[in-house]
Amino acid sequence: MSDSGRGKGRLVAEQRYQKKAGQTPRKPNPKKTNRKPSRRKPVRKRNPIVAFFLGIFRWVFGLIWKITWRITAVVALLLAVGVGYFYAQLPPVEELLDGRARGSVTLMDRNGQIFAWRGDQFGGAVTADSVSPHLRNAVIATEDKRFYRHFGISPRGIASAVRINMSEGRGPLSGHGGSTITQQTAKLLCLGVPYDDTKWESEAAYISDCRRTTLVRKGREALYAMAMEAKYTKDEILSIYLNRAYMGGGAYGAEAAAQRYFSKHAGELNPQESAMLAGLLTAPSSLSPTNDLERSQARAATVLRLMKDQGFLTAEQSQRAQDNPAQLSEEAQRRLGGYFADWVMSTGPEFFTRDTTEDVVISTTLDPKLQRAAEEAMNAVYSEKVTKPGSVVQAAIVVMSADGAVRAMVGGKKTGVSGVFNRATQAKRQTGSSFKPFIYATALELGYSPYDTVVDEPFCMNIPGSGRWCPENYSRSYKGTVTLTDALKQSLNIPAIKISESVGRDLVHKVASEFGIKSDLNDTPAMALGTSEATLLEMTGAYSGFLNGGSAVVPYGLKELRLKGDDEVLMGTGGGIRERVIQSQAAGQLTWMMEKVISEGTGRRALLPDGRPAAGKTGTSNDARDAWFIGFTADYVVGVWMGNDDNSPLSGVTGGGLPADIWRETMIRVNEGLPVKPLPAIAPAGPSPQMVEQQQRQQQQQQQQQAPRQERRQRDNFIQQVLRDLLGGG
Repeated sequence: MSDSGRGKGRLVAEQRYQKKAGQTPRKPNPKKTNRKPSRRKPVRKRNPIVAFFLGIFRWVFGLIWKITWRITAVVALLLAVGVGYFYAQLPPVEELLDGRARGSVTLMDRNGQIFAWRGDQFGGAVTADSVSPHLRNAVIATEDKRFYRHFGISPRGIASAVRINMSEGRGPLSGHGGSTITQQTAKLLCLGVPYDDTKWESEAAYISDCRRTTLVRKGREALYAMAMEAKYTKDEILSIYLNRAYMGGGAYGAEAAAQRYFSKHAGELNPQESAMLAGLLTAPSSLSPTNDLERSQARAATVLRLMKDQGFLTAEQSQRAQDNPAQLSEEAQRRLGGYFADWVMSTGPEFFTRDTTEDVVISTTLDPKLQRAAEEAMNAVYSEKVTKPGSVVQAAIVVMSADGAVRAMVGGKKTGVSGVFNRATQAKRQTGSSFKPFIYATALELGYSPYDTVVDEPFCMNIPGSGRWCPENYSRSYKGTVTLTDALKQSLNIPAIKISESVGRDLVHKVASEFGIKSDLNDTPAMALGTSEATLLEMTGAYSGFLNGGSAVVPYGLKELRLKGDDEVLMGTGGGIRERVIQSQAAGQLTWMMEKVISEGTGRRALLPDGRPAAGKTGTSNDARDAWFIGFTADYVVGVWMGNDDNSPLSGVTGGGLPADIWRETMIRVNEGLPVKPLPAIAPAGPSPQMVEQQQRQQQQQQQQQAPRQERRQRDNFIQQVLRDLLGGG
């Protein structure tokens, strides 16, 4: 088909872009003109499986994120509420420095020097600034080296503690706790729960509950610690810790411990002393220097190394401290009078001694020189004369003035201890022949003379309800007619029974009781043989009445009791000389008779050197279960008892043996440096020649009567020996 017959046609583009009248044609844009044609990348379709898992991941991640930040917000809110709750309950820091439930008891000897502490000692409030900087640094180096950098808890420390516990085969919370000083302080404060005796069986149960470690308690502890960090400064928290921490020996707080072990203030401690106190915090009882000084020094050496490693000490300072370990003060080393201190604590009112909530000071009668004398005497006799391996025989000593003031006490063969059974005050044992002076005291009070006579012979009597009773002398031999003096110095049983029955058992009972024997006395003829029981303290106090001229005494150790820092005396002594029991004439004559026991009779092993006069009496109970020696010089009364705790018979021990040895060794040391003084003895008028002649005649008759008996006894013994030889009997 041709285009002929038509006008030449125009292109559509030309028609589209035809210029309008009056329009200037546009210049071409060089950029657009020069642009290269774009090439689109082909769209690659994503693998549907990958897309599916990516979608799930995004959804899970988003869900976790939403849950996490919500949980975090809730936990943060709960933490804020918990911290705020404890924060609102925290009192001013001054109220938290002394947290003891009990008070302390400080015991002073007769010279005004401290010799023992009881209860919970608190030397006074200190601050982190007032204590020695060495102590502050030692505590931080040992207990919490990041103390000034954490917010109350240390996640790093907890994680490390859990790792150590698990590696050592324990539970995650057993053993190492990873606790900061703030957390330890929170635990010392029992998380703000005060002790209430209506809710707890005892203070020990309360403390045990406070120290329990559970997840719930750990959480509460962390909240309480953070509240403390918000409420108090770091130094205030450290001050609470330094005042409340138990440091052994009954000492609570740095000041009490410094005074207890080194007799100085906490601000005066040197590096080695500070290291020793800081080392006690992990195990205050077992590491206490008064309990085991070498172990305490070894722990202090470790603390000194930590202080050097953390820059608190130079190498030179550390080495100097290591070369000169801390030593106990002289007061702390004494360890005297533990038995005595326990006894004094038991004699005072509970609310001022065992259960005191106040700080109390008690002045006592203890003489440290005499206490050392008694302990040295005990140790000397046991080391030299009790040679049987594994011997369990026990002994006790009491040293007393004539007015009943107890000057020394040893309650067992082991000296320098406390808190154990005190055989001087708690053991009631049969008195044996040491009871006989009360019989003769009664007779002398009734007008008998030491020269009056009694017949020592085989003797039997009928006891209503018990039948025939035939006692014997310890030697199973008889002396015939003897004076009262001879009967006492030879400790003859038959004369003692006869005199007791003659003067009346009721009077003997009355005299013994009024002299201080408070235990029940057997109202039988056997009472004369000392079958009743008494404590060594009772017996020694009763013999003090013989020395002071016949007046009863109440043994005492407490002189004055007052509150610490107060001059007012709240309680005075409850003992001393009481009413007269026998006349001074009778007491003087009895002393004269008892002097013969030591100089001529059964107590000759107790004879003192340098001619120092002494009077006393031996005593051996039935089956030799108890052995006694009690006696006195012009200045002191000393009582000694020996026996087995299980009341089994002694082997080869009588009152005139080892007890007399202990008594003699004690008296030698007790009287050292004192002038020799005469006893307050009154010698009786001598017997008339007629009385002497009559006594000799009676003795000859008795010997003639006893001769056939002795021959018959010898013949019987010979026949028995022949039969044993023939039959092989043992």
